Amino acid sequence: MDVVVRDAVPRAAEERFAPRRILAVFNPAAGRNRRSSFDRIVAHLKGAGCPVTVAETMHPGHAEAVAREAATDFDVIAAAGGDGTVNEIVNGLRGKSVALGVIPLGTANVLADEIGLSRKVGLVAHALTHGPIRPIHVGTVNGRRFVMMAGAGFDANVVNGVSLKLKKMLGPSAYVWQAAVQAFREDNAGCEVTVDGQTMPAVSVVVCNGRRYGGPFIAAPEASLSDDVFHVVLMPGRGWINVARYGVALMLGKISKLSDVRLVVGRDVRIEGIAGRPVQADGDIVAHLPARIAIDPEPVRLVFPA
Repeated sequence: MDVVVRDAVPRAAEERFAPRRILAVFNPAAGRNRRSSFDRIVAHLKGAGCPVTVAETMHPGHAEAVAREAATDFDVIAAAGGDGTVNEIVNGLRGKSVALGVIPLGTANVLADEIGLSRKVGLVAHALTHGPIRPIHVGTVNGRRFVMMAGAGFDANVVNGVSLKLKKMLGPSAYVWQAAVQAFREDNAGCEVTVDGQTMPAVSVVVCNGRRYGGPFIAAPEASLSDDVFHVVLMPGRGWINVARYGVALMLGKISKLSDVRLVVGRDVRIEGIAGRPVQADGDIVAHLPARIAIDPEPVRLVFPA
């Protein structure tokens, strides 16, 4: 018999509803010591009358395969992990009408922060059972979907240098550490970034589909998942002084205000540089230069907080 651990949830939780059939795709490698929270959320969902199936991922790419094969049998497929798990499921849902849900358990959960999803067990479960389902726009990088952001240059070099072992040891601080390491390297070659036909240089470029980057930090204040345009942040500076300056500005939500940083809005982004250099999307390396980044013509149905 499942034990339901109760958190405070909105009064609407008591309203009648048609139980959603939920597939919870759990990534045991995401975050640290999150199994207990996941089990409690599943207990909440079952206690609310939702049929819940749990699939545990076994290797990179497994969540995408699970979503692709199971998409017709459920109302919601919930990504129980970090941004990488969300990314895999979004790619697995291509051509499907089933909704994407989020159970934030990973090292970083940028999408959860973007939509204001609480980390409290009861509120996460309440969102999955009662939350409104709305369409959002997602991007593609060399054909592969992403939800929140894609990046190249210094940004992708940092992501490329953060191993799973380092993330488990340091959590989000792993990216800060790797940024410091990369700041003293001399191989951070620049990129040529073309946005809707306008070409500009950058050492680091982040193509934002939403406002946030790396968690709660605001990189593109006017960006929105409901809009079909990107907000492209271009940073030209090299070396540890500029890395520190950009990092502090990002934490303060003011990176787009720096005099040397450009923020350009557009729908078609092309990035050229040294062939084979990494491109990251949603916190994982998914492609290599040269890259074309575009709005996917097919929206994704996303479960928002209730």
